[in-house]
Amino acid sequence: MNTNSKDKLRVLTLAALFTAMTTVATLLIQIPTPTKGYVNLGDAIVNLGAWVLGPVYGAAAAGIGSAIADIVSGYVIYAPVTLIVKAAMAAVSGIVIRSAGKSAAPLPARIAAAASAEVIMIVGYALFEALLYHSFSAAMLGVPANAVQGALGAAVSVAVYSLLRKRVIH
Repeated sequence: MNTNSKDKLRVLTLAALFTAMTTVATLLIQIPTPTKGYVNLGDAIVNLGAWVLGPVYGAAAAGIGSAIADIVSGYVIYAPVTLIVKAAMAAVSGIVIRSAGKSAAPLPARIAAAASAEVIMIVGYALFEALLYHSFSAAMLGVPANAVQGALGAAVSVAVYSLLRKRVIH
């Protein structure tokens, strides 16, 4: 097997692993929100996957893993928007990290990437819930819970990346 094939296999294997980890982290703790969604730990893995895999494979792992968690948990109505929102989060997070120009993903870049991703999550779900409930006011009920989820996901991903980098990233 040549180096290029080994690299592709490594990336696909990591993408599958991050898809599964995103699903598990999302299912691990689910705190219901007023808009019938739930707060979870999946965003931490969404960011980590984007930073390790890059924007394309990270987006695929994040969107698919998160959507699977919605389907398995009975939040099927959220699955299509989750696929889009979580993929967009990872794509933006991965792009921000790549734009830092360093493979080590320095702390300020990780914070900016995670914050950018979480803003996409909060706005994306608010827009979806405004359409779902035909009410912008009703959608705003979910914003505080999504902000908590975003802050938790950002903090965990920023903190854990240094440990992950030593084990997974060369």
